[in-house]
Amino acid sequence: MFGPLKPVRRLYRRIFQQDKEFVRAIAGITGSAPDNLRLYKLALTHTSFVRLTAASKHETNERLEFLGDAILGAVVAEYLFKKFPYEDEGFLTEIRSRIVNRESLNHIALKIGLNLLVRIDTSNQSQRHKSVNGNALEALVGAIYLDKGYDTTRRFILNKLVKPYVDLHQLVNTVSNFKSKLIEWAQSQNLDIRFEIVKRKQQGNTTEFTSEVYIGDKPVAVGKGLSKKKADQAAAEKSLEVLKIS
Repeated sequence: MFGPLKPVRRLYRRIFQQDKEFVRAIAGITGSAPDNLRLYKLALTHTSFVRLTAASKHETNERLEFLGDAILGAVVAEYLFKKFPYEDEGFLTEIRSRIVNRESLNHIALKIGLNLLVRIDTSNQSQRHKSVNGNALEALVGAIYLDKGYDTTRRFILNKLVKPYVDLHQLVNTVSNFKSKLIEWAQSQNLDIRFEIVKRKQQGNTTEFTSEVYIGDKPVAVGKGLSKKKADQAAAEKSLEVLKIS
C-alpha cells in the first residue's frame, strides 16, 4: 500500500540533498549559512532561466540586483571615505567606480566561484561573457542584506570581496598617472603639451585650482582640484577622453 509513496520520498530526498549542498556552497562563499534560502536561490536565478522554465519574471534576480548595487556602492564609498581622508570627491568617485564596475564584479564573482551556482539558460553560452556573474554578485549582496542585515553585509563586502580581490594600490596609481600618460602620448606624436593653472577660487581655508591642458596653442580640456597636482590630473583625464586615448 505504501509502494506509490517511494518515488515521492526519493524526490524529496533529492531536493533535500540539493538544498544541503546549496547551503554549504553559500556558507563557503559568504561565511555564514543562509536563514532564508529562497532569497539566495532567487539571487542566483538569471532571467534566461525563468524564460526557459516559463516562471514569473518576479522570480529572477533583477530586483535583488538593484538593491545589492545600492548597498555595495554605499559600503565601498564609506570604506574609501575612511581609507583616504585627504582625497577629494573626484578621486573617491573614480576609485569606487573602478571597484564596482561590471568588469571588476565579474572578475570577483569568478574568483569566489559564484558562476558555478548561477541558474541560467545554458543553451545561450554568450550570456556568460556579458554581465551575468557580476549581476548575480550584486543580487547576492541584496539577498544577504535582506537575510542578515547591514552589518553582516558590510563585513561580507569588505572581508570577502574588496580586501581579498581589489588591489587598491594599483587602482590609486592608475588614477594618479593620467598626466604622465598624456605627456607620453604627446611626446610620441611630437606634439608640444603644457598645463596651465588658469583660475584659483578661494573657499574658506581651501583653494580650488582650475588647470587647462594645451597641445600646441590649442586648449583641450580643463580640470579642477584642491591642489595644483590634482587639478592637472583632472585636466589630463578629461583630455584623454576628448582625444579618445585609452
